[in-house]
Amino acid sequence: MNKTDSKYQAYVAILREELITAMGCTEPIALAYGAAKCREVLGKIPDKAEVWASGSIIKNVKSVIVPNTGGMKGIEAAVAAGIVAGDSARELEVIASVSDAEKEQMCRYLEEADIQVNYLDSGLTFDIVITERSGDDYCKVRIANYHTNLVFIEHNGIKELDIPVEGETEEGLTDRSFMNMEDIWDFAVNCDVEDIRDILNRQIVCNEAISAEGLRGAYGANIGSVMLDAYGKDVRNRACAKAAAGSDARMNGCEMPVVINSGSGNQGITCSVPVLEYAVELGADEEKKLRALALSNLVAIHQKTGIGRLSAFCGAVCAGAAAGAGIAYLKGGDYKAVIHTVVNALAIVSGMVCDGAKASCAAKIAFSVNAGILGYEMYVRGQQFYGGDGLVTKGVDNTIKNIGRLGRDGMRMTNDEIIKIMIKQ
Repeated sequence: MNKTDSKYQAYVAILREELITAMGCTEPIALAYGAAKCREVLGKIPDKAEVWASGSIIKNVKSVIVPNTGGMKGIEAAVAAGIVAGDSARELEVIASVSDAEKEQMCRYLEEADIQVNYLDSGLTFDIVITERSGDDYCKVRIANYHTNLVFIEHNGIKELDIPVEGETEEGLTDRSFMNMEDIWDFAVNCDVEDIRDILNRQIVCNEAISAEGLRGAYGANIGSVMLDAYGKDVRNRACAKAAAGSDARMNGCEMPVVINSGSGNQGITCSVPVLEYAVELGADEEKKLRALALSNLVAIHQKTGIGRLSAFCGAVCAGAAAGAGIAYLKGGDYKAVIHTVVNALAIVSGMVCDGAKASCAAKIAFSVNAGILGYEMYVRGQQFYGGDGLVTKGVDNTIKNIGRLGRDGMRMTNDEIIKIMIKQ
């Protein structure tokens, strides 16, 4: 693939769009971002806020700690954080810089302000509408389809932004529909690494740091630490445990940034940390390590394109299979080894559901990474799942399409039921 080729440039652009820095679980951060933008346009701290959120937003915000809030959870906490201390110019790092005084102000604001939360059934999986009021003044904003996609701003009857939302499309992002495994392989192994070095180095620094913090501290159920204590410190277990540890920290209030993938910090951690652990174990040079990371990240994005950013299908499954692909490459695997690794991994764990962001995400990550590694180990021993075995069909991209169909369409009612169950808790 030539550097001047449109596909080459598209792959670089996709990595730049997807591998961005975020602090905290991205759904509450999207709420904080919208709330901060609304307050900035309103020009004052509102005394009332009305939030309408799609079910998948409610699901992913319910049980996760919002960073820089002193341990608070929920939509109200995310919105209060954005209103009191948010800087919308920083997008998914909107509440990365919060003073102790602002944390105290958040608590008072939650006690004094009127914040109403409602379920929004617009037909979109990702949809947030926030209206903030102060006296007779108001501002209304809408974010749809992905975390920073502001599509509507209205201030005191004047529409300052009004972008039509035509179904679950991702306005403003590079088209991903052309992606396929052969092109991804070609790009990853042949690209000029300098075109993507800065993106991947940022991912390495951020995601390794939060993984290390997850092992140092006491976060959630401490899945990473449990795994190392119970199962030992061979590279396979370290890869699973260290990825889990990053999620342990992130889901449970750690105030460190993560470089995300497909809108998810957990997926960004899962794509990168296991690959980096194997790179150290195998003594891979810098270039090979970066190529393995590019491969892993793009394989994850390719899978998630068919599923969508939020669904009842656990995104760790895709990221774990992608990590397996990166590890296969580091271990000398060719294209055939990589695609069989992905198919095998998907066949193992593709039924895992997403029941929101919370401590158990770390355990799901560990098992998904394990499936990715097992998928490769099966292949090198002459074992594989064949077309006709469940969702597996002939051709890796066709299997990925089947998984996309399952996640986006087949599990839509499952997602609805999960949301109903969680709302009643």
